[in-house]
Amino acid sequence: MSWLSSLPVRRIEEHSLEPMDRDRWPATVAPVRQVLDEGLELGPATVLVGDNGAGKSTVVEALAAAFGLNPEGGTHSARHETRRTESDLAEHVQLVRGAGASKRGVFLRAETMHGHFSYLETLGPSRLHRLSHGEAFLDYIKDRAGTRGLWILDEPESALSFAGCLSLIQILGQLVAEGSQIVLSTHSPVLAALPGATLYELGPWGIRPSTYDDLDLVRNWRLFLDAPERLLRHLD
Repeated sequence: MSWLSSLPVRRIEEHSLEPMDRDRWPATVAPVRQVLDEGLELGPATVLVGDNGAGKSTVVEALAAAFGLNPEGGTHSARHETRRTESDLAEHVQLVRGAGASKRGVFLRAETMHGHFSYLETLGPSRLHRLSHGEAFLDYIKDRAGTRGLWILDEPESALSFAGCLSLIQILGQLVAEGSQIVLSTHSPVLAALPGATLYELGPWGIRPSTYDDLDLVRNWRLFLDAPERLLRHLD
C-alpha cells in the first residue's frame, strides 16, 4: 500500500540484538509477548482496546520511548521526569519506519499530563493549569496540531467528557487527513469509533484484529446501556 512508505512507524517488533526474556514481565503479558514474537503492524490510525492490565499502555509507552519521545508525555523536546513507571520494553523493540517519513511526534499520556503541564510552566507562560482537565487536554492538542508525525495517545478519555471525546475524534481525523499517524489506546467506545482506524483487541489471547461491533468493549457498553439493572443486580 502506498501509504506505508509515508508512515513514521510501519511496524513494531522485537530488537534482533536485544531479545527479551519471555519469563520476565512484561513479556509474560500475552499481547506484549505477541508483539515480541510476531510484531505488530500499524496503519495511518491504529486503536488498541482491552481491559485493565491487558498491556495497552505498556505497548504504547514502549512505542513512544523507542520513537524518541519522553515516556511521561510531550514532544521530542520534553525533558521532564518525575518517577519512572514504564517498563523496559522499549529497550527490546525496534521500529520499522517509513522511508523519508516524519521523525516528529507527540505522546499524550493522560496519567502524567498534569506534571507535563507544570513542566511547561517552567519554560514560559502557560494557561493550561487554569483550565479544566479536559479543556487543557484538548487545548494542548490543538496548539500542537501543526506537528506532522506520530501521535500516540494513552487512554485520553480519562480527561474527557462524551462531548470532549467527540471533539478529540474530530481533531484526530484532521491530523490523519493532513498526514500524521495516530496510535491510540482506549477504554472508550466513542474513541474506538475513530473513522478508518485499524482496531486491535488485547486480552489473555494476545492481540487480534476486530471490527467495531465485535469489540467486547462495545458489546458490554451496549448491554449495560440497554438495561443497566441487568448488570447492576449482580453486584450484590
